[in-house]
Amino acid sequence: MKQILIPTDFSENAWLATLYALRLYQNEECVFHLLNTYTPAIVSSRFIAENKSNASSVQTSADYSERQLKSLLSKIENEYPNARHYFETYSSFSLLGDEVRYLVEKEQIDLIVMGAKGISNEDYVFMGKNTVKLLKYIRHCPILAVPSNATFEVPNEISFYTNFDKFYTRAELTPLLEMVDTFKATVRVVHLQHELRPLNELEQFNLGMLRKYFGEREHYIHTISQINTVSRTLRHFNRELNIHLLALLNFRNSYMDVVTSEPQVEKEVFSSHVPFLVIPEMTMALKNVRNRTLVGSNSING
Repeated sequence: MKQILIPTDFSENAWLATLYALRLYQNEECVFHLLNTYTPAIVSSRFIAENKSNASSVQTSADYSERQLKSLLSKIENEYPNARHYFETYSSFSLLGDEVRYLVEKEQIDLIVMGAKGISNEDYVFMGKNTVKLLKYIRHCPILAVPSNATFEVPNEISFYTNFDKFYTRAELTPLLEMVDTFKATVRVVHLQHELRPLNELEQFNLGMLRKYFGEREHYIHTISQINTVSRTLRHFNRELNIHLLALLNFRNSYMDVVTSEPQVEKEVFSSHVPFLVIPEMTMALKNVRNRTLVGSNSING
């Protein structure tokens, strides 16, 4: 049974992402884990006992979080009943990234689905600060970010933006391959070049491995010239081929890594309605697991 984590701040954007997830997996048995975190402003030091005002603030936020989660669950069950879907709710006084990481490990989460923007919904950015933080912080679970103007379509056309300079393992591509298999999708592998040229030996090898991973799945390779920026080029490509989902791997110095490092997150490619699936690099995920193991071992030994 698929385990889906949906962080929510109870905004309209969060609801649209929830609705997208429900429709995306309407024919699959899933457990949807609905999470809300809250961190009331506490002026006293964390090392000093809370005063009554601070305790009251925490309780008020906790009550609000729990009420809203109950309301959200009721809305889902009343408006979108589905015998294949099960739900768990979590109200937590903690930082979003910490709680998401904890639940991903504890509940063996397969996919995180969230709105690309949250309650602030500024027009000048395509991605809210919580989404950016999770993309940087969660390196061992794929994240599906849903733009605020996304309209649900079964993703039977998926573009996969890649650089043939990088070798991908089959495990890294598993989230994409599972999505392709679930929806019998066609994959459009997009390779951008500043100037069109033949692939070198390394690029040909990595392309060959990609073809091997895709196997009999319908897929096409598109090598295209970059138009000004990567964002503009991908946006144009997605519109021309009516792409329903964009997939990218998130690794050091990747396009996703660079974009989320910008002071004001670049928005052009995601100003359209296309949701994007961000896949973690396997080596980064293993590194995170190794670091947590070392920390735990040091704590025990200490």
